[in-house]
Amino acid sequence: MQFSTTSSPFIPASNTVNRVMLQVLLALLPALAVMYWLFGMSILVQLILACTTALLAEAGILYLRKRPIKIHLRDLSATVTAVLLALAIPSIAPWWIIVCGSLFAIIIAKQLYGGLGYNPFNPAMAAYVFLLISFPLQMTAWQTPFNPLPYTEVFKIIFTAQQAFDGLSSATILDYNKTQLSLDNTLTNTGINFSTNTLLWVSIAYLLGGLWLLYRKVISWHIPVAVLCGLCLPASIMYVVDTSHFSSPLVHLFSGASLCGAFFIATDPVSAATSNKGRLVYGLLIGVLIYIIRTWAAYPDAIAFAVLLANLSAPSIDHYLRPKAAHKPL
Repeated sequence: MQFSTTSSPFIPASNTVNRVMLQVLLALLPALAVMYWLFGMSILVQLILACTTALLAEAGILYLRKRPIKIHLRDLSATVTAVLLALAIPSIAPWWIIVCGSLFAIIIAKQLYGGLGYNPFNPAMAAYVFLLISFPLQMTAWQTPFNPLPYTEVFKIIFTAQQAFDGLSSATILDYNKTQLSLDNTLTNTGINFSTNTLLWVSIAYLLGGLWLLYRKVISWHIPVAVLCGLCLPASIMYVVDTSHFSSPLVHLFSGASLCGAFFIATDPVSAATSNKGRLVYGLLIGVLIYIIRTWAAYPDAIAFAVLLANLSAPSIDHYLRPKAAHKPL
């Protein structure tokens, strides 16, 4: 079959993959700065391990598939996946946790499906779920905020799994509330509330980065707004019904990875719905799933599970909510 092509000169597209990914990396800088402020050097070690492993894995698989290596490495998609995964795991996790997660994200969740543009699931979240299910102990041991460790202690903990002193790890508010409710305690007696939430600053940083992406038109407003509405609406209803057993909408927004998920994870252009109506339904589905899993399932921060379940639904959402022009016969 012969295809017709236009003659040169060609006008380059305004939004290349490289440019979009670079904007996402820039938008993640505030969150990275806050994480460094809270946890110190350990987050940078995880970041270096993740990026190095992801780029080597991407290059190796592209070599085996006989695909151009430099072009795909320069699109920065593997780097974005690595950074998102490094920011999601505990900063004091052993080195092999982030290495295994990066290999899973690039090889299993991305390249085995055909590479960028063909992966049905968000690679970073697929790897996060793989790590959370396989290594729950290491994936739930968070470093206490505002307790930076000396460089020697950071390397000793990450590379030799030696903990120098007790009291290094702490639970998030979502983890703590989940534990108290499982013990038949009420939230009003826990002493933990929104004002004591140190991870609030991380959420604000993700919000600033997300607003930057909206300003630069890297993402549209449909998915972030729908995700946050889908989360806050049931949270508000249940909080009004019973304040002692259900967390407030503010806790759900600013105590976990809700804002990161809404702006950086759910908006993945490959695995998300494509039409504007579809994006609204897709985002609402993620928000509602986050609330259901957080409230009644075993995992307090449910972003990864909600996004992967919505990824499964994206093709059906696109099928039923495709733009009208696509229905008209030629």
